[in-house]
Amino acid sequence: MIGPLLKRDLATLMPGGRSGGSVLPLLFFLAVAMLFPFAVGPDAPTLLKTGGGVIWVAALLASILPLDRLIQPDLDAGVFDQLALRGVSEELVVAIRLIAHWLSFAPFLLVACFPAAALLNLDGPALHFVLIGLIAGTPGLAAIGVTIAALTAGLRGGAALSGLLLIPLAVPVLIFGAGALERQDYGAVALCAAISLVLVAITPFAGAAAIRAAREG
Repeated sequence: MIGPLLKRDLATLMPGGRSGGSVLPLLFFLAVAMLFPFAVGPDAPTLLKTGGGVIWVAALLASILPLDRLIQPDLDAGVFDQLALRGVSEELVVAIRLIAHWLSFAPFLLVACFPAAALLNLDGPALHFVLIGLIAGTPGLAAIGVTIAALTAGLRGGAALSGLLLIPLAVPVLIFGAGALERQDYGAVALCAAISLVLVAITPFAGAAAIRAAREG
């Protein structure tokens, strides 16, 4: 059951999938990296000092865009009810949805970091810490997104509320992920990875509880 569920979720969430909108996070990420030099000017030291933080903020905002397609459509279509009748737990469904969500945006953002780094004048060491920081932090961003999508499923204006809830919860990941750039500190990356690991471990249980509450409501 894990394989078919993951294949179905990837077919929906990956760029060019059935939902047809998941290419937007990548385009949004590149647009921010392209527009930022126009806003602050072409001064190379300024771009080098601030570019890494801009990439992190762009990644955080890009991860918000797919939230309205993570849980709500399947809840409306009764997919969770059908899976429950087949004995598939909500925890397993949420865990698979988390993996699919991460695969649908994070690897593409990592690839997009290379042209973004060129636009933002990041040198090799800065790009290195941006990449390992995003590898450590994006699972946490995906976990927060899935949890919030489950918590707001069924609520009026849930999509807008999801973005407002995700940003403050993602602050610890952002602090340690982007903070590693300034001192080029592997310890900060390790702390970012630890926060992500805790969030990934909690998400299946928190998301499943929220989905059960939404189904019963």
